[in-house]
Amino acid sequence: MKFLSFFSKKKVLITGHTGFKGGWLSLWLVKLGAEVIGYSLEPPTKPNFFEALELDKKITHIIGDIRDAKKLLSVFKEHQPEIVFHLAAQPLVRLSYKEPELTYETNVMGTLNVLEAVRKTGSARVVIVITSDKCYENKEWFYGYREIDALGGYDPYSSSKACVEILVSSYRRSFGLPLATCRAGNVVGGGDWQLDRLIPDCVKALSRGEPIKIRNPHAIRPWQHVLEPLYGYLLLAVKMWEEPDKYAEAWNFGPFERDMATVQEVVEKVIKFWGSGNYEVEKDTSFHEAGLLRLDISKAMMKLGWRPKWDLDTALERTVKWYKFFYKGKTNMFEYSLQEIRDYEEEWEQ
Repeated sequence: MKFLSFFSKKKVLITGHTGFKGGWLSLWLVKLGAEVIGYSLEPPTKPNFFEALELDKKITHIIGDIRDAKKLLSVFKEHQPEIVFHLAAQPLVRLSYKEPELTYETNVMGTLNVLEAVRKTGSARVVIVITSDKCYENKEWFYGYREIDALGGYDPYSSSKACVEILVSSYRRSFGLPLATCRAGNVVGGGDWQLDRLIPDCVKALSRGEPIKIRNPHAIRPWQHVLEPLYGYLLLAVKMWEEPDKYAEAWNFGPFERDMATVQEVVEKVIKFWGSGNYEVEKDTSFHEAGLLRLDISKAMMKLGWRPKWDLDTALERTVKWYKFFYKGKTNMFEYSLQEIRDYEEEWEQ
């Protein structure tokens, strides 16, 4: 695993480091010896992964809004990052219906501010912008979307991510910046308590002894453990550092076809691994939600050498164990989460 040594002493700036994926990425980069600078709003929930691991003691932790272009630029100029992972976003479909202006301001104009900071600072050799698998014009067909397929998005959140893809492509071609985008599927893993996400909803209900309430039980999603796409992002960063012109483009990261599953199947597996519980189906017609979404990951497999390592059962079992240890309150969650990363790295060394 070449990146085990590559990131040592590299200056890496992460926007959205207090979020679920940003927290796991920060932890992994700390393990790899990087000098991590985080720029984000306060953690979005209580509890949260970032505070559970006390990551503020391990990195340069900066509270800031990506909509604040002046402050963001000052952080870039002060720290001169060599690698940038842009994860900060308004990430919720349902909230995008309630607050579309906030969604576009954060996701589109916030990304514009990041790109301008990159352009005006000139220190970054690698910039990876995380969008979403929902950026595609979803026709709910049975084959996976490829990176060359049409962008779109039914709801404000999804369309904002399509806008980000177009924005990044424009800046890459107009200014010659080393920019890539990553489109990941539905991620699971310990430490996510965000609203309107399936696993957090399951864990909250199960920890209280309440039934899990689910929408769209037959909706099919590309589920994967959070470490799967994060490994892809890290691997892509290494490749871009070496050959930016070859790898600065769009990339899908998702599970194998056999690990696609319905919402109901995932909930039943979570209950099995938890050891008890039940669920109720609630029909919510207040907003549109896609019934089928698949990703084609062949490009990342062939050109990056990346591939999924943990199947759905492994991902969900590890996720449930993380939460159970957390709620017992007797486990050092920083060390426990580091061990999760070590276990995953060992999979790649086999």
